[in-house]
Amino acid sequence: MLMPENGHRAHGFSSANFLDSDEIIQELNLKGDETFMDAGCGDGHNAIKVLEDYNHKGTVYAVDIYDASIEDMETYKKENNVENLINIEADITEGIPGVEDASIDVVLLVNVFHGFKASRKLDEAVSELGRIVSDEGKIAIMDYKAWDVPNGPPTKMRSSPEDLEELFNKHGLKKIYLNEEIGEDIPEGKSHYLIMFEKN
Repeated sequence: MLMPENGHRAHGFSSANFLDSDEIIQELNLKGDETFMDAGCGDGHNAIKVLEDYNHKGTVYAVDIYDASIEDMETYKKENNVENLINIEADITEGIPGVEDASIDVVLLVNVFHGFKASRKLDEAVSELGRIVSDEGKIAIMDYKAWDVPNGPPTKMRSSPEDLEELFNKHGLKKIYLNEEIGEDIPEGKSHYLIMFEKN
Protein backbone atom coordinates (compact mmCIF):
# COMPACT_ATOMS: atom_id res chain seq x y z
CA MET A 1 0.00 0.00 0.00
CA LEU A 2 1.68 3.19 -1.16
CA MET A 3 0.25 5.66 1.30
CA PRO A 4 2.10 8.22 3.34
CA GLU A 5 2.21 6.75 6.81
CA ASN A 6 1.17 9.99 8.37
CA GLY A 7 -2.35 9.15 9.40
CA HIS A 8 -4.76 11.99 8.91
CA ARG A 9 -2.24 14.61 7.80
CA ALA A 10 -4.41 17.60 8.39
CA HIS A 11 -6.28 16.60 11.50
CA GLY A 12 -5.86 14.34 14.52
CA PHE A 13 -4.46 10.84 14.21
CA SER A 14 -5.44 7.75 12.28
CA SER A 15 -7.79 5.22 13.85
CA ALA A 16 -5.76 2.57 11.97
CA ASN A 17 -3.48 2.62 14.98
CA PHE A 18 -6.10 1.37 17.42
CA LEU A 19 -9.13 0.04 15.51
CA ASP A 20 -9.24 -3.13 13.41
CA SER A 21 -10.55 -2.37 9.91
CA ASP A 22 -11.46 -6.00 9.28
CA GLU A 23 -13.51 -6.15 12.47
CA ILE A 24 -15.44 -3.06 11.38
CA ILE A 25 -15.95 -4.01 7.72
CA GLN A 26 -17.04 -7.56 8.49
CA GLU A 27 -19.95 -6.08 10.43
CA LEU A 28 -21.27 -4.68 7.15
CA ASN A 29 -21.73 -8.06 5.42
CA LEU A 30 -20.62 -6.73 2.04
CA LYS A 31 -21.42 -8.89 -0.98
CA GLY A 32 -18.63 -7.35 -3.06
CA ASP A 33 -20.61 -5.36 -5.61
CA GLU A 34 -21.86 -2.47 -3.49
CA THR A 35 -21.55 1.24 -3.99
CA PHE A 36 -19.74 1.99 -0.74
CA MET A 37 -18.79 5.28 0.90
CA ASP A 38 -16.17 5.90 3.56
CA ALA A 39 -17.56 9.21 4.80
CA GLY A 40 -14.93 11.17 6.67
CA CYS A 41 -12.30 8.82 5.33
CA GLY A 42 -9.26 10.44 6.97
CA ASP A 43 -6.17 8.64 5.71
CA GLY A 44 -8.44 6.30 3.77
CA HIS A 45 -7.33 3.04 5.37
CA ASN A 46 -10.91 1.73 5.64
CA ALA A 47 -11.77 2.69 2.05
CA ILE A 48 -8.58 1.00 0.82
CA LYS A 49 -9.30 -2.13 2.87
CA VAL A 50 -12.77 -2.34 1.33
CA LEU A 51 -11.34 -1.84 -2.17
CA GLU A 52 -8.58 -4.39 -1.80
CA ASP A 53 -10.30 -7.13 0.21
CA TYR A 54 -14.08 -6.81 0.14
CA ASN A 55 -15.62 -4.95 -2.78
CA HIS A 56 -13.97 -6.01 -6.02
CA LYS A 57 -16.98 -5.46 -8.28
CA GLY A 58 -18.36 -2.37 -6.60
CA THR A 59 -17.47 1.30 -6.38
CA VAL A 60 -15.87 2.99 -3.39
CA TYR A 61 -16.28 6.66 -2.55
CA ALA A 62 -13.79 8.29 -0.18
CA VAL A 63 -15.08 11.59 1.17
CA ASP A 64 -13.31 13.98 3.52
CA ILE A 65 -13.39 17.66 4.36
CA TYR A 66 -9.57 17.87 4.42
CA ASP A 67 -7.88 18.34 1.06
CA ALA A 68 -4.75 16.53 2.28
CA SER A 69 -6.76 13.36 2.84
CA ILE A 70 -8.20 13.49 -0.67
CA GLU A 71 -4.77 14.28 -2.18
CA ASP A 72 -3.41 11.14 -0.49
CA MET A 73 -6.29 9.08 -1.84
CA GLU A 74 -5.74 10.44 -5.34
CA THR A 75 -2.07 9.44 -5.06
CA TYR A 76 -3.11 5.94 -4.01
CA LYS A 77 -5.57 5.74 -6.92
CA LYS A 78 -2.96 6.75 -9.51
CA GLU A 79 -0.13 4.61 -8.14
CA ASN A 80 -2.32 1.51 -7.96
CA ASN A 81 -4.37 2.10 -11.16
CA VAL A 82 -7.62 1.84 -9.23
CA GLU A 83 -10.61 2.62 -11.42
CA ASN A 84 -13.46 2.02 -8.97
CA LEU A 85 -12.41 4.67 -6.42
CA ILE A 86 -14.00 8.11 -6.41
CA ASN A 87 -12.45 10.71 -4.09
CA ILE A 88 -14.43 13.79 -3.09
CA GLU A 89 -13.40 16.70 -0.91
CA ALA A 90 -16.59 17.81 0.84
CA ASP A 91 -18.17 18.88 4.08
CA ILE A 92 -20.88 16.28 4.61
CA THR A 93 -23.04 18.78 6.48
CA GLU A 94 -23.12 21.04 3.43
CA GLY A 95 -23.82 18.25 0.95
CA ILE A 96 -21.57 15.94 -1.04
CA PRO A 97 -21.30 17.16 -4.63
CA GLY A 98 -21.60 14.65 -7.44
CA VAL A 99 -23.40 12.01 -5.38
CA GLU A 100 -26.93 11.35 -6.56
CA ASP A 101 -29.91 10.77 -4.30
CA ALA A 102 -30.33 7.18 -3.08
CA SER A 103 -27.15 6.03 -4.86
CA ILE A 104 -24.99 4.63 -2.03
CA ASP A 105 -25.60 1.10 -0.72
CA VAL A 106 -23.41 1.33 2.38
CA VAL A 107 -22.19 4.48 4.12
CA LEU A 108 -19.58 4.00 6.83
CA LEU A 109 -18.52 6.69 9.32
CA VAL A 110 -15.77 5.73 11.77
CA ASN A 111 -14.95 8.25 14.51
CA VAL A 112 -16.61 10.99 12.46
CA PHE A 113 -20.00 11.54 14.01
CA HIS A 114 -18.83 13.32 17.16
CA GLY A 115 -17.44 16.02 14.85
CA PHE A 116 -20.97 16.85 13.69
CA LYS A 117 -22.01 17.28 17.31
CA ALA A 118 -19.00 19.51 17.94
CA SER A 119 -19.94 21.71 14.97
CA ARG A 120 -23.65 21.64 15.96
CA LYS A 121 -24.60 20.25 12.57
CA LEU A 122 -26.10 16.89 13.49
CA ASP A 123 -29.35 17.42 11.59
CA GLU A 124 -27.57 18.62 8.46
CA ALA A 125 -25.30 15.57 8.52
CA VAL A 126 -28.12 13.06 8.99
CA SER A 127 -30.21 14.77 6.34
CA GLU A 128 -27.38 14.37 3.80
CA LEU A 129 -26.73 10.75 4.80
CA GLY A 130 -30.43 10.04 4.37
CA ARG A 131 -30.35 11.69 0.94
CA ILE A 132 -27.51 9.63 -0.45
CA VAL A 133 -28.30 6.18 0.99
CA SER A 134 -30.22 3.85 -1.31
CA ASP A 135 -33.69 2.58 -0.41
CA GLU A 136 -32.30 -0.81 0.60
CA GLY A 137 -29.01 0.61 1.83
CA LYS A 138 -27.56 1.16 5.26
CA ILE A 139 -25.70 3.82 7.20
CA ALA A 140 -23.17 2.42 9.67
CA ILE A 141 -21.78 4.64 12.39
CA MET A 142 -18.95 3.63 14.65
CA ASP A 143 -18.02 6.05 17.36
CA TYR A 144 -16.83 6.36 20.92
CA LYS A 145 -19.20 5.36 23.70
CA ALA A 146 -20.54 8.32 25.65
CA TRP A 147 -18.19 7.64 28.55
CA ASP A 148 -15.98 10.05 30.43
CA VAL A 149 -12.68 8.38 29.59
CA PRO A 150 -9.29 9.87 28.62
CA ASN A 151 -9.06 8.63 25.01
CA GLY A 152 -11.17 10.14 22.29
CA PRO A 153 -13.26 13.31 22.04
CA PRO A 154 -14.50 15.31 25.04
CA THR A 155 -17.41 13.61 26.80
CA LYS A 156 -19.88 16.33 25.80
CA MET A 157 -19.15 15.69 22.11
CA ARG A 158 -20.08 12.02 22.36
CA SER A 159 -23.49 10.55 21.57
CA SER A 160 -25.03 7.36 22.92
CA PRO A 161 -26.72 4.86 20.59
CA GLU A 162 -30.03 6.09 22.04
CA ASP A 163 -29.16 9.68 21.11
CA LEU A 164 -28.42 8.61 17.55
CA GLU A 165 -31.57 6.52 17.28
CA GLU A 166 -33.69 9.49 18.30
CA LEU A 167 -31.88 11.78 15.85
CA PHE A 168 -32.08 9.37 12.90
CA ASN A 169 -35.74 8.54 13.59
CA LYS A 170 -36.49 12.24 13.18
CA HIS A 171 -35.08 11.97 9.64
CA GLY A 172 -37.08 8.88 8.63
CA LEU A 173 -34.29 6.39 9.35
CA LYS A 174 -34.66 3.42 11.68
CA LYS A 175 -32.12 1.40 13.64
CA ILE A 176 -31.49 -2.08 12.25
CA TYR A 177 -28.42 -3.14 14.21
CA LEU A 178 -26.34 -2.29 17.26
CA ASN A 179 -23.06 -3.79 18.45
CA GLU A 180 -21.76 -2.35 21.72
CA GLU A 181 -18.82 -4.75 21.97
CA ILE A 182 -16.44 -3.39 19.36
CA GLY A 183 -13.32 -1.30 19.21
CA GLU A 184 -10.38 -1.06 21.55
CA ASP A 185 -10.13 -2.82 24.90
CA ILE A 186 -9.99 -0.12 27.57
CA PRO A 187 -10.34 -0.60 31.35
CA GLU A 188 -14.06 0.27 31.14
CA GLY A 189 -14.76 -2.31 28.40
CA LYS A 190 -14.90 -1.92 24.62
CA SER A 191 -14.27 1.66 23.54
CA HIS A 192 -16.82 1.93 20.72
CA TYR A 193 -20.22 0.94 19.43
CA LEU A 194 -21.41 0.37 15.87
CA ILE A 195 -24.98 1.22 14.95
CA MET A 196 -26.73 0.90 11.60
CA PHE A 197 -29.76 2.62 10.14
CA GLU A 198 -31.88 2.22 7.03
CA LYS A 199 -34.80 4.11 5.51
CA ASN A 200 -38.23 3.50 7.02
